[in-house]
Amino acid sequence: MESVFQKLPIGIEGFEKVRAENFYYVDKTEFIKELLENWGEVNLFTRPRRFGKSLLMSMLKSFFGIGCRKELFDGLMIAEDKDLCERYMGKFPVISISLKGVNGDNYSTAREMLCSAIGTEAMQFQFLLESKNLSERERQQFAQLVSIGGVNEAAFVMSDSVLKRSLKTLTMLLEKHYGKKVILLLDEYDVPLAKANEHGYYDQMIMLVRGLFEQVLKKNDSLFLLYLPAA
Repeated sequence: MESVFQKLPIGIEGFEKVRAENFYYVDKTEFIKELLENWGEVNLFTRPRRFGKSLLMSMLKSFFGIGCRKELFDGLMIAEDKDLCERYMGKFPVISISLKGVNGDNYSTAREMLCSAIGTEAMQFQFLLESKNLSERERQQFAQLVSIGGVNEAAFVMSDSVLKRSLKTLTMLLEKHYGKKVILLLDEYDVPLAKANEHGYYDQMIMLVRGLFEQVLKKNDSLFLLYLPAA
């Protein structure tokens, strides 16, 4: 006899996989409506660890992202609001980055990990290298975000100025390509600072992270919404 119980998504943080493979899912899509109705350009969401913040972030990406699979939301609360879904579902370029892995035991290693986190996400948008909506200089700016080291090296290479501007640059280029403002989802943003404090390079890391955030937030007309889940 086939079991009527759904599988538990133990260790699974991807909304698309949870829904597509019929794992048990506690419907939190009402949060999308709350987020939009109480709209602020920057949204800090603090909850205890293991609360499901990463799954929530994945759900937001699945909902807002251009080319989203709308059927994943069938039967969920947000699907009942037809007007909201028509206005916002699948309408935005979405940048989704987790800084959980930026946990080096020294500044050089942590900086390289930060470049990797941003560069890996930028690689999802390699079509910008050939976008006719961008100028040659703008395509070169994108190339700096996905540049790697020499032969047999896999590490992303960015100068401090490129790294600090990286998220702002990516939002600006995506807006110009699509003609739509950008949603930035930045998970575990506090991890690099916590690890830096633990290993004694906090002053260096705070300057780098502060520069990164100042650039992406200050006078960035390309940004529609920034979501920051943290413990």
